Amino acid sequence: MVIKVFLASSSGSTAIKKKQQDVVGFLEALKLDYTQLDIACNEENRMWMRQNVPEEKKPTNGIPLPPQIFNEESYCGDYDTFFDAKEDNSVYAFLGLPPPPGSKEAAQADKEHIVQNGTHAAENPDDSEVPVEERNGNAHGEKEQVEAADEEEGEGGEAGDEATEGETAGDEPPAAEEGEEEAVEETDEVTEDTQAQAEEVEEEEEQEEEELRQLEEEEEAEAQEGEEDDLEETQEEEAE
Repeated sequence: MVIKVFLASSSGSTAIKKKQQDVVGFLEALKLDYTQLDIACNEENRMWMRQNVPEEKKPTNGIPLPPQIFNEESYCGDYDTFFDAKEDNSVYAFLGLPPPPGSKEAAQADKEHIVQNGTHAAENPDDSEVPVEERNGNAHGEKEQVEAADEEEGEGGEAGDEATEGETAGDEPPAAEEGEEEAVEETDEVTEDTQAQAEEVEEEEEQEEEELRQLEEEEEAEAQEGEEDDLEETQEEEAE
């Protein structure tokens, strides 16, 4: 399976260039097989990308911006979903690839599998394969063990109760006011940074959409001029 990255080599948007470099650089760091498909110089690549991005994943104007990532014919996502997967250590799942053994993503996948399916089955689930004495135990030996345990509990019960009371009396709740204030301050700073980043991303997206709109208008104008030139040539030929 080959990863396909659709990008624009001649994009005038700095934000798009940075996003494309981030995706390509990360795939190279992982040493994954991928192919770059230019939509700026190849109309066929651009049409294929637009047609194969799911409708629910397209922006409000219906025109997806690069980079767009596919696994063969299957759509993986755009830069935002790629970035989220990178932050969550789930890039291989995002790309539809199995994580390499020993990686953080593989370890995380194993933990999730254990949580979903439960712990491993107990050894010797079939009692028929266990000897009768081991399965049922020795009645006499068990009786002696129970009596010995009762005596130990009788002797150590009072001492254990006193020790427990002493530990409970000595416990004091830790003072957490200072830590809570620091956490609130850090949360406020993170919220401000997040809002600033969101505003910057919105401005960049608006700029990208405007540039893409202008590019399409120029292409339509060029196509219209070509049609007019062809019409003039045809009329001249007919007049001759």
